[in-house]
Amino acid sequence: MSDETTDWYGPETATFGDRVAAAREAAGMTQGQLARRLGVRAATMRAWENDLSEPRANRLSMMAGLLNVSMMWLINGQGEGLDAPEETGTLAASSLELLTELRDMRADMIARAEQLGRLEKKLRAALKEEHHERVS
Repeated sequence: MSDETTDWYGPETATFGDRVAAAREAAGMTQGQLARRLGVRAATMRAWENDLSEPRANRLSMMAGLLNVSMMWLINGQGEGLDAPEETGTLAASSLELLTELRDMRADMIARAEQLGRLEKKLRAALKEEHHERVS
């Protein structure tokens, strides 16, 4: 993936938390300031930026308005949001390779997590069916 085609805030590159943090910083706010304006605790804001939880729709809508980005951009990187960061210099080839490898690993981890969820669902269904057969 060349640097010119990198979608810095797209779903393959950035998470919800990454986009929230970038938009908050672009708006010149600290986590605490944004948390207060949204009426949530600073710990809640940290959890959102660290992708440990996500806000409900009403908070998401408020956040998008405060950060001057669209809700869809916060969710999936599409729509009205931030442009890619200004280039302050060029990265060495080895740094670009590491960045590309990290992005590939993130995509693989997301795919594995989804696969894990599907397998867990199948296992629960099989266990439920097995329990039903024993009870009958």
